[in-house]
Amino acid sequence: MTDYGHDLLFGAFVTPSATAGAELAVVADRAGLDLVTFQDHPYVARFHDTWTLLSYAAARTTRIKLAANVLNLPLRQPAVIARSHATLDRLSGGRIELGLGAGAFWDGVEAMGGRRLTAGQSIDALGEAIDIIRQVWDTSTPGPVRASGAYYDVSGAKRGPAPAHAMSIWLGAYKPRMLRLAGRAADGVVPSLSYLPGGINDYADLNRHIDEAAEAAARPPAAVRRLLNINGTFSDFGRSFLDGPAEQWAEDLAGVALDHGVSAFILASDNPADLELFAAEVAPAVRDLVAAERA
Repeated sequence: MTDYGHDLLFGAFVTPSATAGAELAVVADRAGLDLVTFQDHPYVARFHDTWTLLSYAAARTTRIKLAANVLNLPLRQPAVIARSHATLDRLSGGRIELGLGAGAFWDGVEAMGGRRLTAGQSIDALGEAIDIIRQVWDTSTPGPVRASGAYYDVSGAKRGPAPAHAMSIWLGAYKPRMLRLAGRAADGVVPSLSYLPGGINDYADLNRHIDEAAEAAARPPAAVRRLLNINGTFSDFGRSFLDGPAEQWAEDLAGVALDHGVSAFILASDNPADLELFAAEVAPAVRDLVAAERA
């Protein structure tokens, strides 16, 4: 049994498409989900800008938290990311988290004017960005923000605003080097189940890399929340993992929470009925199963 000590969260991972994305955020809010997230692929013309959509969704909702899943760093300056997120967090009453990615689909990034980086360079750039973002948010330290790196150079920027709450930085991470960065410097990791070659069993390796890096940096492994983007099919009869009725989903996800310490499950779906079923039947059942086992 693995327990990193975080309360269970349940959310939605939706496509950033016009009013549909905002309406799904409203559905998730009313259904009682904890979190709604949007993809960020600025080079895909049919997608609306994720940051603009997050701001619009924050104005349309009342209680649910919102985040990118995950924000494309190569096309966004870290100091601006810090200020925009802190501002929206204050305006929304503390409902924004920062999902951040090192970048992918480099042809699209380069076509939009971004710099093409290797995998290793993109992770180094992400590490620099996290440092800058945290400096901007740290209004208790005197003096301006200063960071001189290979990818970002910020010299004398004013600090602030600070977020309304202790905003988390969640990284889209899969491979050892990125996971080690998360262990050293981030507040969570948010991989997608569909991208794990070995399925959910790969999460044990993810945890190992994160935990070792956190401990080497004198951080408790519990400082890094384990999240998971999931997908599946609701059906009348159980066929396989996350393919069956709501009660089977609950048992499957409770097993993941207990075995791997995952404390946030984010359903990738643009179907309002699926989001409502996930909130009404799956989420409370998972909480009950996990609480009973841990008790």
